[in-house]
Amino acid sequence: MKKRTLTLTLPLIGIAATSLAASEHLFNFAFKRVNYVPETSADKQKYADAYYAYVDWYQHVTKEKWYLHEHDPKNRMVAEYIPAATPSQQTVIISHGYKGNGETMANFAQMYHHLGFNVLLPDDRGHGESAGEYISFGWLDRLDYLQWIQQVIDRSTADVNILLFGVSMGGATMEMLSGETLPPQVKAIIADCGYSSIEAELTYLLKRQFHLPKYPIEPLVSTISKRRLGYYLGDVTSTDQLRKNTRPILFIHGEKDVYVPVGMAYENYAATHAPKQLWIVKNASHAESFWMNPERYQQRVTAFLQTYFK
Repeated sequence: MKKRTLTLTLPLIGIAATSLAASEHLFNFAFKRVNYVPETSADKQKYADAYYAYVDWYQHVTKEKWYLHEHDPKNRMVAEYIPAATPSQQTVIISHGYKGNGETMANFAQMYHHLGFNVLLPDDRGHGESAGEYISFGWLDRLDYLQWIQQVIDRSTADVNILLFGVSMGGATMEMLSGETLPPQVKAIIADCGYSSIEAELTYLLKRQFHLPKYPIEPLVSTISKRRLGYYLGDVTSTDQLRKNTRPILFIHGEKDVYVPVGMAYENYAATHAPKQLWIVKNASHAESFWMNPERYQQRVTAFLQTYFK
C-alpha cells in the first residue's frame, strides 16, 4: 500500500514542482523590468522610419524633467514635460505601453503638441528612468498618475484642463485611473487598445503565445503577484474601474488586434456609463491605429475633443 501511495505521489510532486517553476519563470518574464525597449512587432517594422522621425523631433524639442519622490531613489518617478509652443491651458498626460517609456510615445507627443497641448510623458514603474523592480500593468501606476495630475495642477499658473491618454498598457492604465476620484480639471480620457483586466490578458497570452491552459499557471502567477506587488490578478480590472468613471471617454482599438483582442474594447465600452465613443479601426493590428493613417487618427481625436474637452 505504501509503495502504491509513493508511486502516485512522486509524479504529483513532479507536476507541482514543474508548475511552480513555470509560473515563477512566467512571472519574471512578464512582470520583471527590463532596462531596454524591446523591438516592435514584425507587422509594424514598416513604420520604423516614421517612428524615428518622431523620436528625432522628441529629442530636440524643448522639455523639462519632472519628478515624483525626487530624493528617494527607490521610489523616484520621472517624466518629461513639453510645454506648448504658445502658453496653453490644455495639458495631456500620456501613458506609454508595456516595456516602453515616454520617448516611445513621441508620435503622440508631437500630435498633441501640434494641437496646442502641453504634454507630460511619465516613465511608469519599472520602466525607463523611473524606479521599480516590477511592472504593475497599470494598477499601481494609476496611483502615480494621480500624483502627476496634481503636479500639473500645482505647476499651472491658471486653470488647466487635463486630458488623459494612453496606448496598450497605457490605455488600460488610464481606464483603471478613471475609477478613482479625479479632480475637476480632468475633463476627458482617450484609451487606445487597453485590456479589460490583467488576468484576462495574461490568460489569453498564455494560450496564444505559450499554448498553456489557465490552470494551474495563472493562479500561481497571481499568488506571486500578491506576494510581490500586493494584489491578485483577478482583483483588478479595467471594467470595474470604468463602471465608476464619470469622464467622457473615447475607446480606440484595432479590428485585427491579436495581442489585446478587440472583444476587450467592447467589454470596456459596455462597462462605461459616462459619455463614451468607440472607434474600431478596420484592419489595424495592436497599437497600429495611429500608424495606418496619422491624419485620420488626429481628426478622430480632434472630433472627440471638440465634443467633450471643454
